[in-house]
Amino acid sequence: MVPSRDASSGRKVRRWRSVAEKRQIVQLTMEPGASVAEVARAYGLNANQVFKWRRALERGELIESYPTSALLPVTVSTPSQPESEVAVQGRETLESSAGTIHIELPGRAMISVESGADGSLVRAVLESLRQ
Repeated sequence: MVPSRDASSGRKVRRWRSVAEKRQIVQLTMEPGASVAEVARAYGLNANQVFKWRRALERGELIESYPTSALLPVTVSTPSQPESEVAVQGRETLESSAGTIHIELPGRAMISVESGADGSLVRAVLESLRQ
């Protein structure tokens, strides 16, 4: 937040910073030779506020929140079937194996979903983590 003066009343007005702005400011303080006090001053902040944001980033709390319709990055650690086998089976329905899906929300939770898990229960768990 950057206090600035309201021209009409002369009182201080707080400026709210987005998570992206906070992360950018924190990243500037992490560069070699950077001074937290100088970076804070350049952005009109108190150095204590910047240190608070640094701690929040380290704990994984300074993350962007995604809208419900946003796509999230997905990483496949081990493929379940080689592409050649999938091509050979064509339109046949593939039976699911006893696989597990691991969902990691850095700094928040690690969820493992076993094959056959109730979809509505998984949705409820994921929805509860949004808050």
